[in-house]
Amino acid sequence: MASTDPKHEICSPFMPQRNTRKTCTEIVSEIRQSLRVQSTHRPFTPRDGHRKLFGSASVRVQCDNRPASAFSLHAQNFDASDSRPGSGTRLSPLDHKPKFPVPCNVEDPFKAFPTPPAGPVEVKRGLAGARARLLRTGSLTRLPPIEGHPNGGSEGSVGHLCDLCDRLHGTLAEADMLGRRCKRRSEILRTLFRLIDLNSAQLNMRIAQLCLALCVSGNNLLNICKLIFQISRGEHNDILFQNNSIIDSLLSVLTNEDLSTSGEALLYCVGALKFLSGNAAILRLLLDKNCIGVAQKLIQKLCVVEDTNLAIAGHILVQLTVTLRNLADLSDSRPLFVSFSILPALCLVLQQHCEDQDVCTNISRIYSKLSSYSECRLALAQIPNCYLLFLELLNKHHQKQDLIVRLLFTLGNLTAKSDEPRQQLFQCDGCMRALLQLYTIYQRKDRPPHAPVQKGASPPVRAQEADDVLVKLVRVLANMCIHPAVGPPLAADTACIRLLMETLGDEELLVNVAAAINNLSFYQEEASAIRLNRLHIAKLVLKLLLSSSMDAMLEATRVYGNLTRYKDVRDFIMQNKVHRFVVMLLDSKSNEVCFSACGVLTNLALDPPSRVCLTVEGAPAKLVDCLRDFGPGDWQLAGQICQAMWNLTGGSSEKPFDTEERESLREILTVYLDEALKWIDNEDLRDFHRACWELEFLPVAQKLMKTLQPPDLTA
Repeated sequence: MASTDPKHEICSPFMPQRNTRKTCTEIVSEIRQSLRVQSTHRPFTPRDGHRKLFGSASVRVQCDNRPASAFSLHAQNFDASDSRPGSGTRLSPLDHKPKFPVPCNVEDPFKAFPTPPAGPVEVKRGLAGARARLLRTGSLTRLPPIEGHPNGGSEGSVGHLCDLCDRLHGTLAEADMLGRRCKRRSEILRTLFRLIDLNSAQLNMRIAQLCLALCVSGNNLLNICKLIFQISRGEHNDILFQNNSIIDSLLSVLTNEDLSTSGEALLYCVGALKFLSGNAAILRLLLDKNCIGVAQKLIQKLCVVEDTNLAIAGHILVQLTVTLRNLADLSDSRPLFVSFSILPALCLVLQQHCEDQDVCTNISRIYSKLSSYSECRLALAQIPNCYLLFLELLNKHHQKQDLIVRLLFTLGNLTAKSDEPRQQLFQCDGCMRALLQLYTIYQRKDRPPHAPVQKGASPPVRAQEADDVLVKLVRVLANMCIHPAVGPPLAADTACIRLLMETLGDEELLVNVAAAINNLSFYQEEASAIRLNRLHIAKLVLKLLLSSSMDAMLEATRVYGNLTRYKDVRDFIMQNKVHRFVVMLLDSKSNEVCFSACGVLTNLALDPPSRVCLTVEGAPAKLVDCLRDFGPGDWQLAGQICQAMWNLTGGSSEKPFDTEERESLREILTVYLDEALKWIDNEDLRDFHRACWELEFLPVAQKLMKTLQPPDLTA
C-alpha cells in the first residue's frame, strides 16, 4: 500500500476530540464522549402524614417555646368589642362587669335568643331596604335556641345556623356593610363568637368567613386564624375550603397584615394553607388564586423584620416554604416561580435564616424540584453568589443529610447543562475543600449503628443515606470537570482522586464513581493523579467490568477507553485476558456498549502482539457484523468501528481478515461510501447524518477501503 507512513496519526489512541467550533456532530460527540454529564434521581420527599405546624423531623420539636399545633378555642377567648387599637397593645381590663343588652341565662346562654319567624324572611332589594331590615330591633342577634348542651346541638340546628350566617353575610355584603362600616358590628361579632362553643367545623367555617369579612383584628384575628387552622388539621374538612371565599380571605390576611402586630395570626394562616396544599384540588385553587404572588410579597415583608420578630418570621417561613414546595409540583407554577422572582427571594431567605435547618431544608426541596426544569434552572444559575451560598450551607449543616443531599442534587443540575456554572462553582472560595470534607464525612459510614454518640455530636448517618449523598456529590465532581479549565486541576487533586479510588470499592457506588473517574481520565496532563494511579485504577475497574450490570460494564469499558492510551495499562489488560471480554461486548445490541468496546480495541491494536491476540479472539468478524448492524443509523459508531479495523491492519498491508470477511467488508463499505445517505427521508435528519458521515466516517472508511484492495490496485 502506498503510504507516507501516517501510522502515528491513523493509529493514535482512541480519544474523543474537543472541537473548538460547534457542529451538529459535536452535539453527538459531547453526549457520547468520555466527558459525560451524570444523571441521578431526585431525592424523595415523603408527605407528612400528621398535620402539625412542625413535623416530626423538625428541629423545633425539641423547643419549648414553639407555637402549638393543638389548642382549645372557646367564646371566652375572644374580645367582645374588637375595638382595641390596631397596634396590638392590649387595654387594661375594666373593674366592673359590663352589662349585656340581651338578658343572659346562666344555665344556657343561647336561650336568651328568641326564635326567628316561622316563615322565610323577605329580602328586600336595594341598599335602602337591606339597611332598614338590618337596623330593625333584634334582627341581628335573635338566633334560635339550641336543644341540649351547647356542645352537642342537633345537626338540624347547626345547619340552620349555617344558613343564617350565610344569609347575614350576603345581606351585609349587599348593604355594603362589611369591614368596619356596620354600626352593630360588635354585637354581631359577640353573637358569632358565642356560637364557636358549638364546636361544629361546618358552622365555625361560616363564622370565620364572616369574621374575616368584618375585618377582625388583634386577638380576635389571631383566634379566627387559629380556628381556621384547627379546622384545616382534619383532612375530612378539606371540602369545607372549596366553593367559597375562605382561601381568598386567608390570602388577603397574608397580604394586608403586618408581622409586628399580627405575626402569630400570619403563622396560623400560613399553617392552614400548608395543610390544604397537600390536597390536589385545593393546591390548584391556590395556584389559580395567585398564592405564589402573595407568597412573594410575604417573603419581602419577612426579609425586613427586626431582630425581635426574627423567630416568628422563621416559624412563618417554615409553613410558607412547604406550601411553595407543594405548588412546585404543578407544571403551571414553574413560570410563576420565575416571573415572581421567587428563586432569588428564597436565596435571600437562606442568607438571613442560614442557621434555621427547617427553613433551609424546605428551600432546598424547592430548589431540588425546580432545578430539574430548564427555565427554573436558568433563573437559579443567574442569582449572584448562589453557588457560594450553597457551599456555606454545606459547611454549616454538613450532618443534616436531607438538606445536604438536596443542595448537592441542585448543584448537580446546575452543572449538568452549561459550562459557565461548572466554572463558577469551582472558582468559589473553598469549593473543593467543602466538597471533599463532605466526601470524607459521608464515606466514613462504617461505625456500628448502635455505637455511642459523643456529647454534642450528630447521630450517625445510615449507610443508605450516606451513599445517596456520595452519589449526588460524585455527580457534581463529574459534571464540573467537563469544563476544560476545571478538569485538569481537578484531575491533579490527589485528595479527590484518593477518595474516588477508595470509594470505587463500594458496591453501591461503583458505577457513579467510575463515571467520575472516566471524566477525569480524559485529561492527560503530567500532574494528573489519574495518570499517576492508572494501573491501580485499572485493577479496581476490572471488578466493575465483570459485573452483571450492563451499566457497570459500560462505565468500566469507558474508563478503559481512556486508560488504554497508556502502554502499561494495555499490557495489564492483555496479561489478564480482559481483551476477551471486550471482544465479547461487540455482540451487544447497544450502540453505546459497542462504541466503548471499539474504543478499547482501537487502543489495544496499537501494539502488534495484541493485534494477533485480538484476531484470534475473532474481533475482525465481530467488527464487520457491528458495522453491518449499526452503520447506517450511527455514523460515529461506524467511524469508530473502521478505526478499530484500520488499527488491526497496522496501517499497512497486514490483513487480519480472511477472504470471506474481507469481501463482506468491501461490500459494506462500498454501499456506505456511495449510497447510505439516500436511505434518510427526513431532510433535517439527512443534513445531520451527512455531517456525521462526512466528518466521522468517511475519512477513515476510505483509508480502510484501500487496504482491502488487491495489491495491483494499491500500488
